[in-house]
Amino acid sequence: MDNKANFLYPRSRYHGQVKPENLVFNANLQEFAQKVSYICNLETAGKLTPEESYQKIRALWKQLKRSKQQLGIGNNMFGNDEQQ
Repeated sequence: MDNKANFLYPRSRYHGQVKPENLVFNANLQEFAQKVSYICNLETAGKLTPEESYQKIRALWKQLKRSKQQLGIGNNMFGNDEQQ
């Protein structure tokens, strides 16, 4: 079962700044990309209409955006974590 999950939902290594929120967002981003790929393939194969595909991707995007906001990613644009 583990091999099947690894095949269907591959994960790439994270090479950015190691912070818990960055790791969680990276996992969410990879899941978003994987799901968008599946939706695109289903639409290409005629299993989903373009409108259904758009709505599903839009919902996934909103979910990813909400995740980003909850994790506080991008709030400190200049990377000044040190207090002066």
